[in-house]
Formats: sequence, C-alpha cells, structure tokens
Amino acid sequence: MRPAIFPLLPDPGCLLLLLLVSWLFNPTRSEITSLDSGNIDDILNNADVALVNFYADWCRFSQMLHPIFEEASNVIKEEYPDKNQVVFARVDCDQHSDIAQRYRISKYPTLKLFRNGMMMKREYRGQRSVTAIADYIRQQKSDPVREVQDLEEINSLDRSRRNIVGYFEQKDSDNYRTFERVANILHDDCVFLSAFGAISKAERFSGDNIIYKPPGENAPDMVYLGSLTNFDLIYAWTQDKCVPLVREITFENGEELTEEGLPFLILFHMKDDLDSLEKFQQEVARQLISEKGTINFLHADCDKFRHPLLHIQKTPADCPVIAIDSFRHMYVFPDFSDLSVPGKLKQFVLDLHSGKLHREFHHGPDPTDVAPGQPIQDLASSPPESSFQKLAPSEHRYTLLREKDEL
Repeated sequence: MRPAIFPLLPDPGCLLLLLLVSWLFNPTRSEITSLDSGNIDDILNNADVALVNFYADWCRFSQMLHPIFEEASNVIKEEYPDKNQVVFARVDCDQHSDIAQRYRISKYPTLKLFRNGMMMKREYRGQRSVTAIADYIRQQKSDPVREVQDLEEINSLDRSRRNIVGYFEQKDSDNYRTFERVANILHDDCVFLSAFGAISKAERFSGDNIIYKPPGENAPDMVYLGSLTNFDLIYAWTQDKCVPLVREITFENGEELTEEGLPFLILFHMKDDLDSLEKFQQEVARQLISEKGTINFLHADCDKFRHPLLHIQKTPADCPVIAIDSFRHMYVFPDFSDLSVPGKLKQFVLDLHSGKLHREFHHGPDPTDVAPGQPIQDLASSPPESSFQKLAPSEHRYTLLREKDEL
C-alpha cells in the first residue's frame, strides 16, 4: 500500500478536547511590564492605576509571588482591557538599584501602588493571593468620591473624620475632574463627597467650590480659594488638610511610616493625656512647620510603646517624653517643660540635622557650648540605638537587613 500523503487528522471533537487540555495546562499569561530607568516615568505617568512588584531574583518570596502576580493581572485585564486603566509592572531591584533607591525599597518583594505616576504612601500589605490582589485593584478603581443626593447628608457627616466636600454645577467639567483626581490619591486620608446641579446650587453662590470640614462638631469649615483646575494647588491644599501635621504611630502603621525614610520626632504620652499632645501639636506648628518634609512629627501611646521608652531609659511614669529616632540612634529632648521656650524644639531638630546630637553623645558639648576654661567632657558612651529601624521582617518578605545576614 502506498503511504498516505497527508497524516490523518483528528475528528473535530478530539481536536476541541486537545485545545481545551492545552488551554488548561498552558493558560494565557499576561505580560507584566518590566520597568527600567528609560521607560518607568512614561509608563507610570500614563497609567490610571499601576501596581508595581519590586523584587529580587534570589529572593524565594519574590519567586513565589511571580505566578500569583501574573494571574491577578490576567483577571484584572479581563475587567479593565484598556492598557492605561490598570498596569501590572515589575522592577528587578538587583538590575535597577537606582529605581529601588528612588522609591526607598528595603524589602523584597514590595508591591507599590501608583496613580498617574504618583506613588501612594500605603503599599499593598494584603494577602499574596490572586483573589486578594484582584480585589485590591477593584477597590482602587472604585469611585473615590461619594455623590450626595441631598444636602442634609452633609449635615449628618461623621465629624470624627476629615471630610472634603466639592460643590459643582456639573459632573462633566474640568473642575470636577481635577477634584476627582485629587480624591483618587488622598481618599485613604479623607472622606470625599460631591454634589451637583440643583442640589449644590445653594452652596455655589460664587461658583463651584471646595470645602474642608475638619474633625469636631464645632470645628469651622475652611474654603479652598485657589484655581479649581490647578491640580498642584488643590492637591497641596487638600493634603495639608487630610494629612495631620502630627500623626499617631501605632503597631499597624509603624513600618509604613518608617518606609517614608524620614527621622521621627515623637511625643510619648499617656493615652488620656491630651493636654501634652495639644501643646506638642501647637509647638510643632509654631516652630517646625518649615521642617515638614525633613522629619516626621508623631505621637505614641506610652503604654503601648514601652520598648522604645526603655531604649532611652524611660518608663510610662516619665511621660510625657519627647525624643528623636534617627533610625540609627534615639535622642531625648531634655525637659518637656521647655517645649514652649521659643526656638527650643526647633533647635533640637536642627541639632539632629547638623550632627550635633550625635557628636555630643560621644564627646560632650561642642566647644562653642562650653564656658571658657571648662574642659570638654569625653563621653565614652553612644546614644541609644534606634527602636524603629529593625522592624520585625514580614513572614513573606526579605528585608535588606536579612539579606546581609543570610548571604
């Protein structure tokens, strides 16, 4: 018999089964965008939302996350097919250490969220599962602004929260789009609400406007007076209102605050001691507003943070206590009663930046601070170590400290 010129073809039912098996065992993989110094700004700036996986190839936790991250991307791409709606991207931190340093990456893997190129303060810290990551992105894509249908809703707001209310003639406007963009970035810090058309008319006597309603039933409203289409101005004004100058540090946000990379100026006080907190807030605002961006102003519960107090030979009985944690060492403000002395608290912070605090722990007062003829004391001691630098590493991430220890 002559051999068949063409091979036998499977019948259509078998072919369909083969295709199905092939799809099940070789599912279509989403292409995760690899970022480098040449493309990172362009890709992130054009993405409504981007989730970036900062990883290291040698890290087994990074290796474990890769297929989960890809599958979550597959799920989300089905729901948001526009390539600029949601971007899943990654950075090899060994190959691109400059990018890792730019975003202060100290643990692998780290998942950071970006909106229109701006990195959000809060990184993704949820479960490392397809469902959890996909749900997180859906939440980030939800409308950050709640539309009110009656101004009575404004009167019944939760005044324990920070509320930003926008009153607009119409939703399809540049004014509202700018407001919405700001809300996208700051909705974790404030509650954003909006009213349109006839509902908002009573509040638009001089045109569209934005109102800040601070915490407290009797706290007066504050009105935004700048351009309603200038994103930078609205964002700066809103951030100032939504992010308090003095924040509370807790076990839940301690690592997050540490990763901002700024030293801490901390008031340790008893939870019910609101007087010392108010004095601290007033003096920070009065003396240190120009230092915002160089140091984080925080307050902490003495009972909960006994361990940092022990580092500086203090106990809750000594509170209120003010200290600086530079992430290398801790330094104590000499006397809380000196808080209201003009310039005293600011000088304490400036002495950190100049290195004077560290020098004086090693060698006593600087010569300029010693009376003529008085010898400079040589202190063989070192300031107490930082309480916040060596945070316990996550069970699913390597810290750079662990990397150095284990390699």
